[in-house]
Amino acid sequence: MDERAARTPAAEYRIEDLAHHSGATVRTIRAYQDRGLLPKPERRGRSNVYGDTHLTRLRQIADLLDRGYTLASIKELLEAWDAGRGLGGVLGLVAEVHGPWTDEEADRITRTELDAAFGGAPDEDAVREALELGVLERVPGRDDEFLVPSPQELFVAAELYAAGVPLSAIAGHLRELRGQVEHIAHRFLEFTTEHVFARYLEHRPPTDADASEAAALVRRLRPLAQQTVDAELARAMRTFAARHLQQHLAPEGPQVEDGTTRQVTLPAATIRAVQQLVGPGNTSAFIAAAAEREVRARTLDALMPTPNNCGQVEQTS
Repeated sequence: MDERAARTPAAEYRIEDLAHHSGATVRTIRAYQDRGLLPKPERRGRSNVYGDTHLTRLRQIADLLDRGYTLASIKELLEAWDAGRGLGGVLGLVAEVHGPWTDEEADRITRTELDAAFGGAPDEDAVREALELGVLERVPGRDDEFLVPSPQELFVAAELYAAGVPLSAIAGHLRELRGQVEHIAHRFLEFTTEHVFARYLEHRPPTDADASEAAALVRRLRPLAQQTVDAELARAMRTFAARHLQQHLAPEGPQVEDGTTRQVTLPAATIRAVQQLVGPGNTSAFIAAAAEREVRARTLDALMPTPNNCGQVEQTS
């Protein structure tokens, strides 16, 4: 058999067929052509003929758009690839960054199971807020089932509710916590970019080799952020939980018994003023130092002679 006859003929598509196979609309395909994101089709008579190269390119564009890249940045990547600089490493880096940052796997929960976990009574407002926060996600075609991206997060919410915390308070706490954690994530990314990844991102887009090496580093460094936060959270909880318990168990007001100083309750406004002045981490030390300085000053005042008795000499008759 002739080898050329045994080869599978290359696929050919009209623009309507290409739209059907790629999921893009005809209008979108033409817009991509105008922007230079797609190679020009082959012209045959009055028709344009597209091939598997165009289909692959459309799928790459769709994938990058789903990951949040703009058409302008996608064009830079594709132009670098067309220029022979390679795209495999870059796409590998993109996939690595957008991959899961936890070993936890998503799960599903029925509406009946969800209601049972939170007291048994349906609460539409709570479900709506959970959907807004992303704690729950809709399952297409299923009104009685939800996707749970983080089963651990839902479990924590159920335990807090069982302990007596209202659902509205849990949602508010999550919103506040999320903002703080996003700040931590932003700082960690700035830190690692400055000290680790900057050298791989000098070129736009990075070379294939640099992108591949950066992807390998992402795999190595990915768990470090969570490990650092876990360790620091454990340290902070140990410190503040003990302090919090001591504050609530100690009697209010200054007391001294057998030479031992007890807990002193200060007005909240005073605590806030000190925190603004020296920072939350230095508040206790500042208050202790200020109190000690005041005690020493008053002790010295008591020992110094006053104007009324200074220089007086007892006279005898």
